[in-house]
Amino acid sequence: MPLMKSWITSANSAETDFPLNNLPYGVFSVGEDDPRCGVAIGDMILDLAAAEDAGLVTLTEYPLFDVPFWNEVMEEGPAVWAALRDRLMQLLSEGSADQDKVAPLLVPMADATMHLPMVVAEYTDFYAGRHHATNVGTMFRGAENALPPNWLHIPIGYNGRASSVVVSGTDIRRPWGQLKGPNDDKPRFAPCARFDIELEMGAIVGTPSDGPLTVDEADAAIFGYVLLNDWSARDIQAWEYQPLGPFQAKATATTISPWIVTKAALEPFRTDTPAREFELLDHLKDTGPMLYNIDLSVTLAPKGKDASVIARTNYNEMYYSSAQQLAHHTTAGSPMTPGDLLGSGTISGAEKSERGSLLELSWGGKEPFTLDTGETRSFIEDGDTLGLHGHAAGDGYRIGFGPCIGTVLPALDDPYKR
Repeated sequence: MPLMKSWITSANSAETDFPLNNLPYGVFSVGEDDPRCGVAIGDMILDLAAAEDAGLVTLTEYPLFDVPFWNEVMEEGPAVWAALRDRLMQLLSEGSADQDKVAPLLVPMADATMHLPMVVAEYTDFYAGRHHATNVGTMFRGAENALPPNWLHIPIGYNGRASSVVVSGTDIRRPWGQLKGPNDDKPRFAPCARFDIELEMGAIVGTPSDGPLTVDEADAAIFGYVLLNDWSARDIQAWEYQPLGPFQAKATATTISPWIVTKAALEPFRTDTPAREFELLDHLKDTGPMLYNIDLSVTLAPKGKDASVIARTNYNEMYYSSAQQLAHHTTAGSPMTPGDLLGSGTISGAEKSERGSLLELSWGGKEPFTLDTGETRSFIEDGDTLGLHGHAAGDGYRIGFGPCIGTVLPALDDPYKR
């Protein structure tokens, strides 16, 4: 599919994340105004609350954009999702008859503050990237026991904290926690010294369910995707993770990019999951291309210095798709809710330069890596800004997500001081 032309000039650049082909959904505010729903187009945001008020977007008999979140649109289902995208195409395409009416409703992206695009109902994080799971398992348990016996048969996950999810640009405070290192004779309570990121994609559930979903039904239920950074306290994790997996190590924050990229925008970039050693059970089998060809990168910028690209990989490295993860999530009857967020698990490739966490890049701190500034890192230092970036590359255009960024602040001197 080639670039679709818009009357908004910036949307026709091959370098923009937000051409007409994309049209991702977010929530923004300007100055002291209340947050409201918008759609990104080039370097502008179309104010959908204003467009609805002006009668330019009418999808139902009642307003959908009078609230600062996208959950109500999600609840309307795929037919309304498609109708909204079609209407936005009409309004923003080159030669639109409504250009003069739409132009006053555009807001420069540079003037906007972004907010979480939805109310996060529940949050589940998976462990579904084979290279990452193999690397971490090798470090923690040895190469012969790297993958648990169930790993090649089901997407392993754990329930996270919806309250921990924050939008890109939110500062992240280094956490305290209980830890016991190899040189400690007993546990101690201290600031995390091995703070890390995980490069992930997040799938957002758009339709409710009550009972098991097939993989195809799960795929149809997904509203869109965001970049997701699963901030991880590795020293806390190493002490607490047996037998039930991570808990406080993953409770500090989860950062997502501000724009929800829809399945419709990503459709031309579908690709297959990797070859499998074991056939999956029927309820998890691939029914077609379930992943997407999305180029991903991680940047690290020390305080006051330029960012270095420390890893590059692709979403097509995942062993399980979000549709398979969602289908598995429902097998025991767990109801799903619009706004549920599913983290893909860390996305790493086979090469060292493709590893999606500092834990892997530094091999547990044993192999520090060098930034473009000449500094070295094993784990995150205070003042570092970590960024996740991603886009699918089309013919003369790209489908981007916007950055997923957070700066790490020092731990509090006393977390219990009031």
